[in-house]
Amino acid sequence: METSTLKNTALTHVHEALGAKMVPFAGYNMPVQYTGVIAEHECVRKAVGVFDVSHMGEFILKGDKALDLIQKISSNDASKMVNNQAQYSCMPNAKGGIVDDLIIYKKNDLEYMLVVNASNIEKDWNWIQSHNDMGVEMINMSDEYSLLAIQGPKAAEAMQSLTNLDLANMKYYTFDEGTFAGRPNVIVSATGYTGSGGFEVYIKNEDAEAVWNAVFEAGKSYGIQPIGLAARDTLRLEMGYCLYGNDIDDTTSPLEAGLGWVTKFTKDFVNSAALAKQKEEGVKRKLVGFELVDKGVARHDYPIVDASGNVIGKVTSGTMAPSTGKAIGLGYVPTELSSEGSEIYVQVRNKNLKAKVVKPPFYKA
Repeated sequence: METSTLKNTALTHVHEALGAKMVPFAGYNMPVQYTGVIAEHECVRKAVGVFDVSHMGEFILKGDKALDLIQKISSNDASKMVNNQAQYSCMPNAKGGIVDDLIIYKKNDLEYMLVVNASNIEKDWNWIQSHNDMGVEMINMSDEYSLLAIQGPKAAEAMQSLTNLDLANMKYYTFDEGTFAGRPNVIVSATGYTGSGGFEVYIKNEDAEAVWNAVFEAGKSYGIQPIGLAARDTLRLEMGYCLYGNDIDDTTSPLEAGLGWVTKFTKDFVNSAALAKQKEEGVKRKLVGFELVDKGVARHDYPIVDASGNVIGKVTSGTMAPSTGKAIGLGYVPTELSSEGSEIYVQVRNKNLKAKVVKPPFYKA
């Protein structure tokens, strides 16, 4: 992809000034690392770090049929949500795969916000719109908002001076609107992709740099650092969180991917009948976590083989976990090899390295 065609976030120039290594990601020019992956990873696990994730997409759905549309396109049961609650879900496609995974925010009975993956903004918008035969008002806010993920065990303490919201008592997967860094009506949610706690803060693009500066000033005595996408990936993988395009995609069923917990058959949704049948019959393959027993590192797309060397699957995500010092990964294997302790092999440079199936998360705080 030509650099000239990449989109910048409102903070791209800030990252460049900080000396970040910039890479193309989901059509955006994004910081992959600043000081180094391991240092940034450890900063989030032990203190507080800030990610610019403004490339994510935000859609507003409004109207008395907003919930009906969400129920139709998402697998989780959004009718169970109360105001100021967030819910993880996925959008199944008509062929047994996943359009995207997303977070649904309930503002009130008539207004919801959907947060989708950057690489899928246009696809998701068109998909939801194609099912909107109910007159729900849809607003794509993706290009107008910036998003900071302020993550780590010290996040609440470090950020409290900036807001009138009670951060320490904000429950996981809830959100509120209040003043943040002097800006009114800012959404702050107790969500994130790291497993180390913290918040995600939605701000208008024109406020992004001033808020970024205020966040770093407030966090100075807490060891706050900017964090790039490389550490975001190692952090999420240690928790076993799926990454769209790697671990889940248009061809992977939510049930194969271990997302049965957000697939509720208490309602009808896109392809629910076929997925209910799949649940009844059982899936033929499953996404599992594994740790390498032999020395080496598993990477995306490396073949997974059985004891006889037959290819049985592939690695969808893999890394050397900074928090545990172990080589870990996710991948699809036949159901009969998916139970904890099962022995599988990962092909690394024509060598079959022994691995064992383990249940994520790989890291426990």
